[in-house]
Amino acid sequence: MEHKKHYTGLSNEQVLESRNKYGENILTPPEREPLWKLFLEKFEDPIIRILLIAAFLSLGISFVHMEFAETIGIFCAILLATGVAFWFEMDANKKFDVLNKVNDDTLYKVIRNGNICEIPKKEIVVGDIVILGTGEEVPADGELLEAVSLQIDESCLTGEPIIDKTTNPANFHSDATYPSNWAMRGTKLMDGHGILEIKKVGDETEFGKVAEKATEMSGEETPLNKQLDKLAKFIGVVGFALAVLTFLALFVKDLFLGEAQYTIIQLGSIGIVILSASIVLTKVWLPIIYDSFELLGNEKELPKSVEEGSWFRWILYGIGTFVILAAAGYLFGINPLNSESWVSLDVAGRILQYFMVAVTLIVVAVPEGLPMSVTLSLALSMRRMLQNNNLVRKMHACETMGATTVICTDKTGTLTQNQMQVYKADFFCLNGGKLSNDENHNIIKESISVNSTAYLDYSEPSKIKTLGNPTEAALLLWLHEQGINYLDIREDSEVIEQLTFSTERKFMASLINSPLLSKKVLYVKGAPEIVLSKCGKILTEQGLKDAKEYNSIIENSLTQYQNQAMRTLGFAYEIIEDNIDRFENGKLVNSNLVFLGVTAISDPVRLDVPSAVTKCLNAGIEVKIVTGDTPGTAKEIGRQIGIWNDSDNFHNIITGIEFENLSDEEALKRVQHLKIMCRARPTDKQRLVQLLQRNGSVVAVTGDGTNDAPALNFAHVGLSMGSGTSVAKEASDITLLDDSFSSITTAVMWGRSLYQNIQRFILFQLTINVAALIIVFLGSIFGHELPLTVTQMLWVNLIMDTFAAGALASLPPNLRVMDNKPRKNEDFIITPSMRFNILFVGFSFVIILLGLLFYFSNNGEVSRYDLSRFFTIFVMLQFWNMFNAKAFASGKSAFHGLNKSIGFLIVAFVILVGQILIVEFGGEVFRTVPLTLKDWAVIIGSTSFVLWLGEIIRAIKR
Repeated sequence: MEHKKHYTGLSNEQVLESRNKYGENILTPPEREPLWKLFLEKFEDPIIRILLIAAFLSLGISFVHMEFAETIGIFCAILLATGVAFWFEMDANKKFDVLNKVNDDTLYKVIRNGNICEIPKKEIVVGDIVILGTGEEVPADGELLEAVSLQIDESCLTGEPIIDKTTNPANFHSDATYPSNWAMRGTKLMDGHGILEIKKVGDETEFGKVAEKATEMSGEETPLNKQLDKLAKFIGVVGFALAVLTFLALFVKDLFLGEAQYTIIQLGSIGIVILSASIVLTKVWLPIIYDSFELLGNEKELPKSVEEGSWFRWILYGIGTFVILAAAGYLFGINPLNSESWVSLDVAGRILQYFMVAVTLIVVAVPEGLPMSVTLSLALSMRRMLQNNNLVRKMHACETMGATTVICTDKTGTLTQNQMQVYKADFFCLNGGKLSNDENHNIIKESISVNSTAYLDYSEPSKIKTLGNPTEAALLLWLHEQGINYLDIREDSEVIEQLTFSTERKFMASLINSPLLSKKVLYVKGAPEIVLSKCGKILTEQGLKDAKEYNSIIENSLTQYQNQAMRTLGFAYEIIEDNIDRFENGKLVNSNLVFLGVTAISDPVRLDVPSAVTKCLNAGIEVKIVTGDTPGTAKEIGRQIGIWNDSDNFHNIITGIEFENLSDEEALKRVQHLKIMCRARPTDKQRLVQLLQRNGSVVAVTGDGTNDAPALNFAHVGLSMGSGTSVAKEASDITLLDDSFSSITTAVMWGRSLYQNIQRFILFQLTINVAALIIVFLGSIFGHELPLTVTQMLWVNLIMDTFAAGALASLPPNLRVMDNKPRKNEDFIITPSMRFNILFVGFSFVIILLGLLFYFSNNGEVSRYDLSRFFTIFVMLQFWNMFNAKAFASGKSAFHGLNKSIGFLIVAFVILVGQILIVEFGGEVFRTVPLTLKDWAVIIGSTSFVLWLGEIIRAIKR
């Protein structure tokens, strides 16, 4: 018989010609803000604006004294701070761009050069013939050449969730938004399958025309962000209060103990200026006051005039206040135009210096590095998890996986290899023999070939690739092994009508015109018990027999296969000799089916799964199997992976129907002991997730099908399979590219390590903050010269801490975190041990540094050389403490794994070299003078005791 292919597709030459003419199937990214605009946005930070005001005021005084070193230093520090933030944001954008492009790499089945193959979405061109199945997303706009029971979700374009599609003009919907034989990019196949000829790609598609800028970030505030926000507010309130206290203390000290003499009129002028400046800065200090109310449990809403009002408005308010107060002061002898009403430039410069010290305290107190540390940690984890086959689509999922307490996992493809193969074919007319060309055998061949949605890719004859449903593909491979080409049989047959497989029907049916039998035939394939229940006869080698005679034989075979965790399929057919409909409202009617037999299809457990499950169990994470398979199959898989034991009973396993019949109270108790849910439906899986969450569990769910979308959406973390449907991937937070449970374990380890890295940075930065705040506060009040200048503190806080964020965020994952139990959801990020470490080390540094100030002091004066030594000692103490922070909670030496922490070593080197350069060449900008080589050796060696003391303590604990 001559075989004529329905579609041959484009040739390689035609593909190139089409791409040159119509372009690629890629959406042009939205126009981004220019780089200069993005950089200027960094100056919108309130703290940076305060520094800018102080810097410009300082610049004015510098012109009077013609000394610009300090001002230049402040501007450089501001530019460095904003520049670093700008660079990290740009880097994060690049990472997200890479991730967003992954969607363009989704593989689709197309016909090219007469062969069915898979290509990425972005390589699809106008004229391509694309084969689409249930759950897939339409890659580009096109005309349907075939549509079998096809329903498409067009909600992304029209708001209509289910639209029937057809290629029969008689059934076209005249009132449809888009033609009934037309499918568009971004819409999803909810049922059925079809073949699409691409007419428009990329920006020319309807989706491309209406697409707006999209982001993978959900914008939802996570528990981690809430904790960090609360911590930042607390530190901000403390820093602000200390800043106000410092300014007042310095001013009062200068007022009573300083050399300058203030008149009442001058104090009045100063008061007017300070009050006016306070009005201008209302958008800075008032939110901090409201934060203090919130921390005390008395949350109040910030006035809209402050929250939404522009800076220009408050500047006008400040000027207006100054004019009004100056006019009122004129009545009391304060003449703004009289120089005697104002203090001298030297005194004004000193007051400005007090203001800058206060601002510096706020800068020191507010942990600007924290958001950067978290973002950088998440970004680095996303990139590294991708190398471990975890494509993180939503950033927060990185950390949330570390808090997971329950994993509800699919069986097929996650726990098993998803390499289906026919273990045994029990066709009663075949009796173990090979397929031949007699009528009975032709029925088997045609039933498998035509009543199927799977395909085989013969591009590499040595390694045939299966496309579509793996169970159906295993049957096609079984035919191939017997020298039968399913595609020839399928293309020669005309499909009249078809019912695709669904979780409700549990079978698939195709009505065809058979060229092999020269008759109209109905083929049915699905769950054996469902198919057998619809059959009155059975086809054997001896002819048709009563199906009831074989019921016990079939049931015993099914039990045997299912107990070995095999998937079983039943087959039936009917030769149609009348014109009565067999399909009605998605149901099979008026049928008189003949049972053909069953096939047992095996899917072995992945070799790495048992050990990965054991790691999860040891980490305090429950693993529950949720599958549509039979109880026998599910229990066997559970036994093989280590979650089902001989001591387990009916309390630990339940079917979907049984689960549905339980009340919420009964189910809530049952899920605590549940290990397996079999014969599960989408609603059952979602209800299980909801009940687990009500119990306080942090739930991760795996899924690969469209029906898994509700549970994936509702779970704390949804994990889709790389081979799953587009709908499942869209609903998930993480995509497992290798479909492996080991990747889930890796994600948990990364999540816990990420949280630990963030804790390490908090430990490091808050230790610096405690020491710096107290030193600057006490030093500025009791000393004649500030122990640390504004530029020095900016280096420590904005630059050194930024580098430290990179160092601690880049630490590799700690395998030991899997030995711990999951943290409680309500736990605060600063643990008691962290709090003790921060306060003990911070106050220890303060005592050491104050002792040094006393030692260096000579009649209350400290030389520039000694101040340089003091600054260097302060930085080096923090430098060595960074190594202690690295080892925090690891139970290991700070030197452990340094060879794998290249990023940490690079940052440590940059900090050390940066400090040397600042001291040796900083001059007036950083108020430093070069130190001798001997002093450098003494300082580096003596401050290292911080690390050695930490090593001794860790060794004792071990």
